[in-house]
Amino acid sequence: MPSIDVCFSPALLPLYDLTGKIAVAVDVLRATSSMVTALSHGITHIAPVSELEACRAYRDQGYLVAAERDGVKAEGFDLGNSPFHYLEEDRTGRLLAITTTNGTQAIRLSSGADEVLVGAFLNVGAVADYVRRAGKDVVVVCAGWKGVFNLEDTLFAGCLAERLAGDFTLNHDATLAAYHLYQTAKADMLGFLSQSSHVQRLERLHIQKDIEFCLQEDTYTVVPVLKGDFLVPAE
Repeated sequence: MPSIDVCFSPALLPLYDLTGKIAVAVDVLRATSSMVTALSHGITHIAPVSELEACRAYRDQGYLVAAERDGVKAEGFDLGNSPFHYLEEDRTGRLLAITTTNGTQAIRLSSGADEVLVGAFLNVGAVADYVRRAGKDVVVVCAGWKGVFNLEDTLFAGCLAERLAGDFTLNHDATLAAYHLYQTAKADMLGFLSQSSHVQRLERLHIQKDIEFCLQEDTYTVVPVLKGDFLVPAE
């Protein structure tokens, strides 16, 4: 039976062997939630990049360019890091390059896995179905915040573990911790996260609606998968 493990921060990835496994990169608030939303609303593919200048350079190829640092849209870019950027205006057929404080780095650092998927609460059921069909060991790579642990990405890992229970073993301590945290939080995740550092950070930026949106489960069925340098919807 395959297993699901959880890496609480990309800084810990050197301790994990991703060979032959599926990595599920997650940055609930808000990078991977925005990516899932973008692909679900007509963006054809996404280039996740680590640096601002590398992202900006994609504009010359006709891409929309999106960038966030410390929760705020970076100067000189078309978009920031809100999923509502892909709901409030038609982006059908556009290409997107994006860089964020945590999420895009987690995706790039996971590239040693057989496959890299992008997860969020918005598509957690679809991610569970995908990895169940693949039948490979899974490592959830939590983006965290600048290399340290955060609650919201860990709750996603616990939610995915719950969805996979019975088909995957949950016998890694990190997985058990995430699973039990999610059991405690799932009846009121917004309330549970109200004291968390990133939620408080985003609330100071007056984007409560983004937080509430990103905590919805099973809104979309798209599973972004990394193919070369680009995220595209899984077939």
